[in-house]
Amino acid sequence: MAGSRQPITVGIARWCATHPWRAIAGWLVFLVVCVGAGSAVGTNKGQFSDFWIGEAGRASPSPPRRPHPPRPVERVLITAERGTGKLGAEEATAAEDAARDVQRRMKALPAVVSVAAPKAAADGSALMVAVTLRGDKETAKEDVDALLEQTGAVQRDHRDLRIEQTGSASVSNGVNDQQGKDLQRTEAISLPVTFLILLAVFGSVLAAGIPVLLALFAFAGAVGLYGLASWITPDAGGAALSVIFMLGMAVGVDYSLFYLKRAREERERTGGAISHAAAVELAAATSDRAVVDSGLAVAVALGGLYVMDDVVFSSIASGAILVTLVAVAGSLTVLPALLAKLGHRTDGRGDERRAAGAPRQSRMWSALLRPVMRRPLVTLRAGLAATAALSLPTLTMKLGTEGKDTFPDSVPAVAAYDRLTAAYPADGTAHLVLVRSDAAHADEAEAALRRLADRTAGNELFARDDGAAPQLRTSQDGRTAMLTLPVPYAENSAEADRSLALVRGELVPATVGKVPGTETAVSGEIAYGADYAAHQEKRLPWVILFVSLATLAIMYVAFRSVVMAVLSVLLNLAAVTVSWGVLTLVFQGTWAEGLLGFESTGFVGSRTPLLVFAILVGLSTDYQIFVVSRIKEAVRRGTPTREAVVDGITGSASVVTSAAVIMVSVFVSFLFIDRIEMKQIAVGLTVAVLFDAIVLRALILPSAMALLGDRCWWPLRNSAPASARPSGEPGRPATAGAGPGRRG
Repeated sequence: MAGSRQPITVGIARWCATHPWRAIAGWLVFLVVCVGAGSAVGTNKGQFSDFWIGEAGRASPSPPRRPHPPRPVERVLITAERGTGKLGAEEATAAEDAARDVQRRMKALPAVVSVAAPKAAADGSALMVAVTLRGDKETAKEDVDALLEQTGAVQRDHRDLRIEQTGSASVSNGVNDQQGKDLQRTEAISLPVTFLILLAVFGSVLAAGIPVLLALFAFAGAVGLYGLASWITPDAGGAALSVIFMLGMAVGVDYSLFYLKRAREERERTGGAISHAAAVELAAATSDRAVVDSGLAVAVALGGLYVMDDVVFSSIASGAILVTLVAVAGSLTVLPALLAKLGHRTDGRGDERRAAGAPRQSRMWSALLRPVMRRPLVTLRAGLAATAALSLPTLTMKLGTEGKDTFPDSVPAVAAYDRLTAAYPADGTAHLVLVRSDAAHADEAEAALRRLADRTAGNELFARDDGAAPQLRTSQDGRTAMLTLPVPYAENSAEADRSLALVRGELVPATVGKVPGTETAVSGEIAYGADYAAHQEKRLPWVILFVSLATLAIMYVAFRSVVMAVLSVLLNLAAVTVSWGVLTLVFQGTWAEGLLGFESTGFVGSRTPLLVFAILVGLSTDYQIFVVSRIKEAVRRGTPTREAVVDGITGSASVVTSAAVIMVSVFVSFLFIDRIEMKQIAVGLTVAVLFDAIVLRALILPSAMALLGDRCWWPLRNSAPASARPSGEPGRPATAGAGPGRRG
């Protein structure tokens, strides 16, 4: 190998294998620095202004321009202990006593600005006390725990009643706390399951533990770096940490698995004659390039999320890219050091007794591929038909946004919100009509808003408690006014959509829209959801185009083949459309509710398709690189393309199958998170990975390559055989014993 120029990754692997303690110590220092830096600077939480999109965003100006900015409100609901019927005489008296207790306790809190008089429900089923807090929605999330504590104290003193609190702050904190607990349970499930799968694959406790350990290292390092990155792309909360953990486990284990299997293969070739350090270096010649290409593909695919110009996707992209890059770095540095240092203790039973020669091929996959290669055209048609059938429901996909009506009822504040809106429809969702006018037309604009409110009277699409008119607030200078129009329906319902269309399309243009010198915008949770979904639909094609072109470029650089690059992009899109189709079938219907533990909303979360697309394209390209790199190695050794397809797929079958099983186990564990958005992501990724491994890699890819033959490698006529390949090229070196291990 003298005189050849090796890739830098091979040199890094050699150094780490020959200086394992230094490499391990350096890696631990790196992790400590990442975690320490993240803890030192903290996490920059996104502000509400970061989430403004479309017309709803324009109607959410900064406080100085708002008419008496509405302060956050928490509501304490008092009902009978069981059921939702009318309060009896004794229960009504007890409820009034409890309401007075709530008022007394809440007024004593420094965060409380005012406490309203108890309000009885129209049907006599409840009493409600509204508590107004200081500051805004951000400060309310910090102050609300003190209110919840007092509500709990009132409940303990009045055990014959049900006393509960709800509001934006308590719902937000409750959902986040519940998701944190669910994530801990997910970790408790996925980690041991992953370890057991790896133990079955490798037959060694240490060999099984190394990939899990590196995945956890990647997660820890990425979380620290995510804190730093949040000062560039603010943390949007929600699913960001869940996605980081999910992807960290997937790619971290995946890369370690691929590297470890290749190191074992190198020792099998010589019957264990070379040292583990030498095997690590030889494995690096084939594995490192694939790991780097794969990591780059995953990072670029996730980078497409930035194109959305959305704080949620930007924060997820930052965290997911960081965990991928940290996983790649660990696979190139500390993994070779661990494999070289632990040596025989990572070998499975019987590793040393295997005869030298080519690594074992999968008999099962060889048997599966025989009919595929005999009738590639029939196989390709069958695979494409299955893809089309599962993708077809995508055409009927409906998108909606998460909200209080879609959050899990297992969160007490969410369950209380459902009961509150049932008893007090006007205290649920609402349209906010904002009007800005010049001084000359301020009075005319306010009068027009009152006419708009009058036109909603008697319309079932709008709610009025006791016939009260909708609330109208104006700024001190009178130039800005905001009208609140309560809606008695869930924000994602068809009725809510119709009410928004009526306000924006008819009521506003017919009233304030005719006043000269005015600007109008309609906001609120319903409007925000509609604008957010519209923003997604507008940006999604650009994300798909960006990711597809980037993947095309990466695959071309990896294999110097236009045909394989195009085929990779098409396979990625096939996996994505299948995933979207299954998501539509499962979550827009009700047949799987009991099976997966969710209540159908009738739509797919507006963020889910894009998240599934970005993650899936990265992971699918990951598979493609691992499999095709093995095929190309065989071609370089002089094997005809048709035979090389069989050799490459069967040779990588154990790695791809094991990786797919591990990824599925990780994704399935996220079904235990009681949040429908996470369940949708879990189902989408699980289905896509299974379809990718079973149909795309076992049927469509080999049949397409068999039909194309040597044209797979166009514009090159063919890849150089082993005799013509420079010694620095990926593949098995001519001298199996070369490497650092010869020094002992």
